[in-house]
This record gives sequence, C-alpha cells and structure tokens, in this order.
Amino acid sequence: MPRVKRGTKARRRRKKILKLASGAYNRRHSSIRRGTETVERGWVYAYRDRKVKKRMFRSLWIQRINAAVRPFALTYSEFISKVQNANIGLNRKMLSELSIRDPKAFETLVRQVSS
Repeated sequence: MPRVKRGTKARRRRKKILKLASGAYNRRHSSIRRGTETVERGWVYAYRDRKVKKRMFRSLWIQRINAAVRPFALTYSEFISKVQNANIGLNRKMLSELSIRDPKAFETLVRQVSS
C-alpha cells in the first residue's frame, strides 16, 4: 500500500482557522490550538448574539415609541393597545421610524387613535 502524505489537507485546514483568528491578540492568532479555541468561541458568540440582536432592537423601538408618545399624555402600553384596537397594521419598527423621520405624521396617528 502506498504511503499517503496528508500535509496539504492538514495545512489548508489550519491556515483556514488561523485566517479566521487573524485579529486576535498574543498566541491566539498564531497558534493552532489557541486559535481554534478563539474561533470556536467566536462562533458561539455570533450564534447567540444573532438572537440577542433581535431582542435589543425591539427594546430600542419600544423606548423610542414611549418617548414619542409621552408629550401626548400617553404611555407606551396605552398607545400600543389603542393602535391594536384601531386595527392599524404598523409594527413597532415602523412606528419608531415614523416617530423619528416624520413627527407630523406620527402626531396625526396619535391623535387618530386617541379619539
């Protein structure tokens, strides 16, 4: 049976890991073992934080809406309840954007649901 030299495949795999770890400090970007740990930990954070990002943005939209409806003597929960009862099909992201980019339209919307 002929001898098989596995150098190229192993080297290619290791270079791929070290390229992913290129921004790390100390031995983390040059040592295979430390680099692998760093890259795998990064993948864990990336997976987890893709979910966290959605939570953070929803929280931000809620804070913006709450701040925008306070001058009209409303709270966030009262406003959302009135929007849902009025069958207005705008989600929190769109309500937040509307309050920032077009305050006049948002004021009209608040007046409409308040009456």
